[in-house]
Amino acid sequence: MLLQQQKIQFSEFSRLYDLIVPKENLLRKINELIDFSFIYNELLDKYCQDNGRAAESPVRMFKYLLLKTIFTVSDVPKA
Repeated sequence: MLLQQQKIQFSEFSRLYDLIVPKENLLRKINELIDFSFIYNELLDKYCQDNGRAAESPVRMFKYLLLKTIFTVSDVPKA
């Protein structure tokens, strides 16, 4: 079952984001310029709408993979 990603409720300290993260930060620009809802629309017909557990957000998963690609981060622990 695929659910739309809910809007995140930020704490009262979320205003620190604007103070700490520069306006020209790459990730901030990506978040402001790209509407990631196309991912949800692309995958809508791949999930059953009325059966099964709720899936992890494909938008969140895509953003995770994008971060791994941009910063060449691996999820495999180093020995």
